[in-house]
Amino acid sequence: MKNFFNIKTTWTNAEFIPLKLCIASAYILIGIYFVDFFKEYWQFVALIFIITVIVSVTMWIKKMQQNN
Repeated sequence: MKNFFNIKTTWTNAEFIPLKLCIASAYILIGIYFVDFFKEYWQFVALIFIITVIVSVTMWIKKMQQNN
């Protein structure tokens, strides 16, 4: 049995639009509901965002270089 996270699939950008909208709307709803919590921990959330952006862009660049 293959590991779920190692299964290869191909998706177009258009197929990701509903998934991205779903995730974004969930984040907005959570942010609206827990507004006081995020006011206290906005620096921690911003740090996680910055780290994940760096990791994601690095992975994307590596993937683009492998395809060329």
